[in-house]
Amino acid sequence: MEQYGERLICVRYRYDERSKQRHKTIELIIESTAWEPPMNPESIVSLHIGTHEREIQNSVRNAGGIWKYKQQVWQLRYDHVLELGLTDRIIDHECNE
Repeated sequence: MEQYGERLICVRYRYDERSKQRHKTIELIIESTAWEPPMNPESIVSLHIGTHEREIQNSVRNAGGIWKYKQQVWQLRYDHVLELGLTDRIIDHECNE
């Protein structure tokens, strides 16, 4: 810990009986970046679909999508959104009924 600080994740010892040696190995963090965990396929997401986009509306409806008049959005399971190629239309991830 003194040498590597908070980048140190773990220390392991490996033993080689044949050569009668002990090897100390370490696991270090070398980079940290932002990451979003994958969305649950069954999550309901809200989609923006224009009122003139009837074909897309029908595809969403046929996949089980529901029009939410109050919010003016379509809601559909995330896995169906992926299948339809509509991820760029997602407004938010989790929706309350």
